[in-house]
Amino acid sequence: MNKPFKFKKFSINQDRCAMKVGTDGVLLGAWTSIKNNPFSILDIGAGTGILSLMLAQRSQAQTIESIEIDEGAYEQCSENFENSPWSDRLFCFHASLLEYVEEVDDQFDLIICNPPFYSEDFKSKNVARDLARFNDAMPFKHLIYAVAHLLSDNGIFSVVIPFKEEQNFINLASKIGLFLNRSLHVRGNPDSKIKRSLLEFSYKNTKVENNELIIETARHQYTEDYVNLAKDFYLKM
Repeated sequence: MNKPFKFKKFSINQDRCAMKVGTDGVLLGAWTSIKNNPFSILDIGAGTGILSLMLAQRSQAQTIESIEIDEGAYEQCSENFENSPWSDRLFCFHASLLEYVEEVDDQFDLIICNPPFYSEDFKSKNVARDLARFNDAMPFKHLIYAVAHLLSDNGIFSVVIPFKEEQNFINLASKIGLFLNRSLHVRGNPDSKIKRSLLEFSYKNTKVENNELIIETARHQYTEDYVNLAKDFYLKM
């Protein structure tokens, strides 16, 4: 029996989810701006539901919807929502992204996504894990298409992707009139290359706020920046 992953205000069971709780998701959930006081939030490709749960903790959003294509992950995400203090605000739908876009007329003030992005030719024998990890399960073009249909005029779209995909993703977003407003480049330690880009878009063309985050200076020696970002969530911070 896998133990639940305990955060300060909620717990996550993840034994039926291919993609476990990871740094990418926690960083995105903590970094994403809620300055526009979102009333409605959409989490695309929910997995365990961690992004929705973090935003339920951080914001006053009345409706937080999430979509998950994998049946096991969908069931687990729904249970994680039910067991949280915010169960009345959290909803998970078992659907593909394109199915959801076709069926839903709503618009959202914040759309957040930690997409699958191991787009190299490597596949393991675990189909569920591959589906959760590989770009072909949710191509960036599909993601941008969905955002074009579902993001409100004053909404924010927030995503984490590999750094090497950043320019390609910004170019795709620009095709639907989305401008990059903020970015965060993440390094594991001071000597490592930039691994991840956290990007935040809206329809407003503002001066871009670029920052860098180093996670640790040595093994388990976390930087002050990282602690400040994650301390509301991780138990030991």
